[in-house]
Amino acid sequence: MLHPSIFPFLEELRENNNRDWFKDNKHKHDAARAHVLQFTQDLFERLSDENQLDGQKVFRVYRDVRFSKNKTPYKSHFGIGFHRIKPQYRGGYYLHLEPEASFFGAGFWGPNKDDLFRVRKEIEMDHEYFEKMSRSKTLTETWGAMKGDQLKTAPKGFDKEHPGINNLRFKQFIFTKEIPDELLFDAKFEQWMIDHFNTIRPFLNYMGDVLTSDLNGESIL
Repeated sequence: MLHPSIFPFLEELRENNNRDWFKDNKHKHDAARAHVLQFTQDLFERLSDENQLDGQKVFRVYRDVRFSKNKTPYKSHFGIGFHRIKPQYRGGYYLHLEPEASFFGAGFWGPNKDDLFRVRKEIEMDHEYFEKMSRSKTLTETWGAMKGDQLKTAPKGFDKEHPGINNLRFKQFIFTKEIPDELLFDAKFEQWMIDHFNTIRPFLNYMGDVLTSDLNGESIL
């Protein structure tokens, strides 16, 4: 279970997001981060085999403010990434821990140019099956609808009248689910995570099959 001390620390940090306060209270950060690291390791060990995970990461608290209008130096949340075994498996997971703003995300945040083109070609060839996989009843009842940035029109080289145009316009393929604060610190949270991993995995595996095959469906690995 997640240690209840991490949210009081994050709330303090949100109210005192400056280097002087952080220097004086870094021991609180270090203690909270240690709890998150242990929590992350426990989840990874529980979920890794069934979900083909080969790594996890707790992101640093320090913000890169060089190109941001927001110059506060620290993140007021903990971010956790879970990575799948590559190249066979694709997609990733992100757990965001923040008072009143926690969420779990999965999918494809920033597919490169070649991967995005390959997915779009798959949609072009078989948009009905993509629709079936991305909008299955089990998936959407658990996660809600697929999200992501979209083009305003058809991608270059694709027919704007294509019946799968709504999916062809996606530049990301993401599912997110908000997490109530009280659930994070409840013994039921581990099962909640297991259920969400289970329901998103068929879609990620389908996308992985697409991204590791050519247009004839032959493996490129």
